Amino acid sequence: MSEVRKYVVARWDPTYKNCLSIVLPDGSLLLQASNAYTRDQWYHSILWKKSIFKYQHLVSMSTREEVILRELRTMVDFALWTPLQDERVAGAPLEAVAKLLEEPNADSETNAKIDGVVRDRRSWAEAVLSVVAPLLEKAAPPAALARALARLAQQHPRSQLVPMLGPAITRCLKHTVDFGKSPDMRKLLQVFVAALYENNDGEQAIRDYISSVHGPGSDCPHPRVLPNLVSICVAAIFHRQVFEVSSRRSSNDDKQPLLPPLQCYLLVLNIASEYSDWRPGLGALLQPVPFPEEALAMREVQESVLMCVMQRLAKDPRCIVHRILLPVREPRPGWIHIAAPSSPACPDRGELFGEMLTTLLTCCYRRKRFIASLQKQAGDDCILLAVRGCDAAQEALCLMLEWRLLPNEEARLQIVNALESTESGKERYVALCQRQKNLQELQQKGGPRKLTLPVRATDADVALLLGGRALGNLECLSLAFTSVTSACAEQLIKLPALRYLNLWATQFGDAGLQMISEHLQKLQVLNLCETPVSDKGISTLASLTSLRKLNLNSTKLSAQTFESLKKRLPALQEFDVRYTEAW
Repeated sequence: MSEVRKYVVARWDPTYKNCLSIVLPDGSLLLQASNAYTRDQWYHSILWKKSIFKYQHLVSMSTREEVILRELRTMVDFALWTPLQDERVAGAPLEAVAKLLEEPNADSETNAKIDGVVRDRRSWAEAVLSVVAPLLEKAAPPAALARALARLAQQHPRSQLVPMLGPAITRCLKHTVDFGKSPDMRKLLQVFVAALYENNDGEQAIRDYISSVHGPGSDCPHPRVLPNLVSICVAAIFHRQVFEVSSRRSSNDDKQPLLPPLQCYLLVLNIASEYSDWRPGLGALLQPVPFPEEALAMREVQESVLMCVMQRLAKDPRCIVHRILLPVREPRPGWIHIAAPSSPACPDRGELFGEMLTTLLTCCYRRKRFIASLQKQAGDDCILLAVRGCDAAQEALCLMLEWRLLPNEEARLQIVNALESTESGKERYVALCQRQKNLQELQQKGGPRKLTLPVRATDADVALLLGGRALGNLECLSLAFTSVTSACAEQLIKLPALRYLNLWATQFGDAGLQMISEHLQKLQVLNLCETPVSDKGISTLASLTSLRKLNLNSTKLSAQTFESLKKRLPALQEFDVRYTEAW
């Protein structure tokens, strides 16, 4: 086939158009399509087939480097500029590159001839990659090419091959990749990270590359970059640990393949935690603790993952970030339990555990459920740190005493002794005893059954009111149109007999709602109309099984949360969800 061109038949009837002329050595062929779109589709498809056939024919006939590279460049240019939209258009040149970069086989005469012309495989690979680099930025490499590129990067980590792979690696990171179905792609990314680390200043090279992938802005515009980075690093750490265990169990003395340094993957996780916009996603990916126990016992893993990554997450004031320190499900250990002094993976004497506990108690985990789980899983650790003067541990022990979460008297005495062993703990215990004394006076029988605070009342007014007299008979409390916030919840939970609570048009939020849901179990009527509560706090109302009337008018309630709440509150008779999503 010598020529293909679009053909206009002037001598035919005007209705006969959209023709394609194919000039052959012994004649010509005229094809007519139903429309111009189909004609152009045929035209570009035939040109593509012609380009592939020409390349295959020349490669089979010639082993000259410049001829192969020239035809490969022609095929790559065609794949870049053709209007055809098909994965085979880019796949054919990439498959050709994979064959060119295959490991030379001594039994093959063809490869022997090529090797005679191109003796330096690295120079040959650099020349081929320089031609195909623009196409790798637009299409994912097939499995065979990924294996070849990984082998070359592993053999020549300090060559120009590694920078040439940068755009292709960046494209893979920015797109969704199922590494379970593409293990060769995962290995290529892992080898690329290890090759960057092999440079003279490997840490700075990895830092510069991650910075280029993240972008100059405060937020990374590519949501798949972080999950892909974490995935390849976690898989590399896990594979290394499994390989070391299997090699220790193996009895043969065969030479084992060298693994990339563990530090390069730990460094990627460490650098990723430095970007504030990545911390929520990074924490969510690491919350299930995706590392084997043997890896967590390694000193370099502790220094990088715990002392750097987890410490940054623990110091982050955002709740969505530091809540990942807790386990996904209670029976499983979370990062706070791994950092506890009794854990084999504890990297220090408990300072990191104290920082984690401080952040959680300062934010929104000053709750009965959290303190109860802490007492069961890390009670001894809290006692040890309280003796060492940790303020957060002492505060947690005081809450265990105040909320009566201890199983027996012996446990209570042990905590009291721990608190009294330091001056700060003794001060906290004295303050707790005073609060308990005031609480007993408050809960004595007497006082009104109903109480309404004036419009301008604040949290301080609520504290003064509940601290001055006996209110054991108080069943109905109205704080409607006052200026109270979630901070007054610590005072409201002192009224366990409370059955009616009106918080209409206050600033009472999710944190306060979570607290009263754990303590005011006798509550039957609750008015949250025009309050800033959302699904986060409303969902905790499921523990108030005695609730009969609930007003959620003009709140941030969603339909899904409301349906779930109705199923879990069998005693609920009346509800108001007007001006919400559930209305």
